[in-house]
Amino acid sequence: MKSTPLYLATSLARLLVTLWVGGMWAAGYIVAPVLFKTLAPDNILAGNIAGQIFAVIAWIGLVTASYLLVFIFATKGRAALREKRFWCVAVMLVCVAVGYFGIQWEMAALKAGVGSMDVMESAARGKFALLHGLSEAIYLVQSLLGAWLAITLNKNL
Repeated sequence: MKSTPLYLATSLARLLVTLWVGGMWAAGYIVAPVLFKTLAPDNILAGNIAGQIFAVIAWIGLVTASYLLVFIFATKGRAALREKRFWCVAVMLVCVAVGYFGIQWEMAALKAGVGSMDVMESAARGKFALLHGLSEAIYLVQSLLGAWLAITLNKNL
């Protein structure tokens, strides 16, 4: 069994990608839809639970992307800047940052502003729907990039 530092660092990178991308796909395309279907018509509860799950996935993404960028740069040097995988991870990191620290926080502020009322039945409905759609689009881009990253993972990570 190999136990060199590079082997261990590479193994950690692969595990983190698996956790992040698998978590993204599971949360966004399995768990969230099931929550909304199962808890209907209580969309507030379903949204709150889904939001907590997406927050965990976002933090996993921040940690994983940061590790991967450092790892790729450490193993490839300046040549990392010519690597598709490096830029894929960088774009995914931007998606997480914009989606979680920008859009999700704004959506949470809109929800907090209407109290216990459903935000979709308030005056903030239009803005919330726009932000939610933008969040979904960013999440889809991130998910597709994550799929590409996972598929190409064994090629010279």
